[in-house]
Amino acid sequence: MDLQNLGEDATAWTVDQLWQAGAQLMGWRTFHDMAAYWPSSTVAFAAPMNDIPKIVFSRKGFTPSQRRDVTVGFDDAVRLRRADGSNTASTLPPSAKTWAEAIVASGDMTQEVMKLKKQSGKDLIAHGGAGFAQTGLIDEFCFLTHPVALGHGLPLFSLLPNPLYLKLVSVTAFRSGAVAHVYQRSAAG
Repeated sequence: MDLQNLGEDATAWTVDQLWQAGAQLMGWRTFHDMAAYWPSSTVAFAAPMNDIPKIVFSRKGFTPSQRRDVTVGFDDAVRLRRADGSNTASTLPPSAKTWAEAIVASGDMTQEVMKLKKQSGKDLIAHGGAGFAQTGLIDEFCFLTHPVALGHGLPLFSLLPNPLYLKLVSVTAFRSGAVAHVYQRSAAG
């Protein structure tokens, strides 16, 4: 299911979840894929995706405005490439300058995230998938399940060294058939 077909209620819920974030955390590949898409997007998610500050994790470091090609996964998922080839933070419109001003964290991700979590302000939102989910750094998971079976993909929790106990906080069903489940970490079962 693509972003434009979530339905009004699921879209509003998702946009509200995004606006709750004080910063968006992501790896450099995800950053470049998103920087190639969101600044020119007109979907409802574009405003929070463009306006909320970014913190990018890269062991080797990089400059956010540096040109990088998007990943194959991005091309497959979006099937969109601007005609002029501009897919870098340096070509972003002024409304999306947070992409060009992203903070790059090149230290140990666990230590960097723990420092961020100690700061006051809104919650952090992690974009990505299995990599972030398996770090043990996430306090709350928001899963938006769509009524579509794909038959392949990365298992989200397959590499956990120990069980991750979660407590259901809320369930929201949407007219499209999608369901949002929000879980928080809990003590051992």
